[in-house]
Amino acid sequence: MKTIDKHLLNALDNYPYSLMATMESLEYALSYNEKNTMAICLLGRIYAEQLMDYETAKEYFEEAISYNLHALEIYPYYIETLILNEDFDEAEKLIAFALTLKGMDKVTILLKKVWLKEVLCDFKMAKKILKEIKSMNCHDSNNSILEEFHKRIDSKTEKKKKKKSK
Repeated sequence: MKTIDKHLLNALDNYPYSLMATMESLEYALSYNEKNTMAICLLGRIYAEQLMDYETAKEYFEEAISYNLHALEIYPYYIETLILNEDFDEAEKLIAFALTLKGMDKVTILLKKVWLKEVLCDFKMAKKILKEIKSMNCHDSNNSILEEFHKRIDSKTEKKKKKKSK
């Protein structure tokens, strides 16, 4: 096993439970290869998920993509960061692009699209995408996620209908 792989795996193993150990391992990994997209992606995740510094996270994700456009591990986290940062148009474009990449987990990306549509209160489109996901889903682990999305969107749709009828 290459030294960089050892440090990268150690960083991934420590994240998110030991941020100091994660950062130390990432520093070592990046000292061996400063263009390692998985390491840079993990830095972006730390800034987005732990520090809620979405602008810095976006910079790391953009840097990683600039090194390897086909680094599939980046897209779900980058899309999530864009949504949290309310960069909705950017998120929509990145989703569309990610869906064209060979090998991409389309269900995961489409779930991000459902979430985006939910945030934008486009419940009709969110339900349509959920229906599409259901037909292409091949993993039982996604079933509970799909169910939660359905429940939440149905609940919001009902609330919206009640407000209109008053």
